[in-house]
Amino acid sequence: MSNPLIELRGATKRFPGTDGGIHTAVKNIDFTVAAGEFVAVVGPTGCGKSTTLSLVSGLEPTSAGRTLVRGKDVDGIPDGIGYMFQQDAVLPWRSVIDNVALGPRFRGVSKAQAKVKAAEWVRIVGLAGFEDYYPHQLSGGMRKRVALAQTLVNEPEIILMDEPFSALDVQTRQLMQDELLRVWAGTDAAVIFVTHDLEEAIALADRVVVMTASPATVCGDFRVTLERPRNVEEVRLTEEFRDLYREIWETLRDQVEAARTKGATRVA
Repeated sequence: MSNPLIELRGATKRFPGTDGGIHTAVKNIDFTVAAGEFVAVVGPTGCGKSTTLSLVSGLEPTSAGRTLVRGKDVDGIPDGIGYMFQQDAVLPWRSVIDNVALGPRFRGVSKAQAKVKAAEWVRIVGLAGFEDYYPHQLSGGMRKRVALAQTLVNEPEIILMDEPFSALDVQTRQLMQDELLRVWAGTDAAVIFVTHDLEEAIALADRVVVMTASPATVCGDFRVTLERPRNVEEVRLTEEFRDLYREIWETLRDQVEAARTKGATRVA
């Protein structure tokens, strides 16, 4: 891939351990993401998937190796980053439209212009009519729509998503997956989407990157050839989807078992 938007070259992250030693969260990670590409990252629980997002976002510095955005080493938070966390960042004392308008306001847009922009994204994510509602008046799925609008209102070039739909019920989760694909399709943003759900990863992504048990490194990088646009419920019923699932699960299963064995050894 020439001139990738995001590139990790032997990226390693170490933290102080609880026992006074050093904990290596991720080690020698190599992968790239192009503009407009949707990459899902899967791996065992606690392997370091979220740490990888922290390196790309600049929230954590790389301990060794390199993390690059637009060909430059990440040093602080790069411009054009949108981050959607597992727990939403919706402020309870602000209305829907005021929550969505916060990003543009922080970037120096006038209050009036920010509200116009926010209103458009509230409409795009399907919340027209709820502009003046407060978070406690919304369902979990509606709050996620607000969080999605908060992320996209700034028109990020890179969208980082850390298990954003994991707390939702199955039906609402599928609706949000379709909603994400719909609104992302109108952008040229690169997405890195962390999930524990392999079905979710395949249904959404152009590529699925599999990480090893901790310390995480990349052990598989699979191209998803399912046609777009996609309906996540329908695509799961296809033979091509099932074949991809079996192929990727062969790699992922080994890492889940390795993580389970390592955890049992520590307990013992």
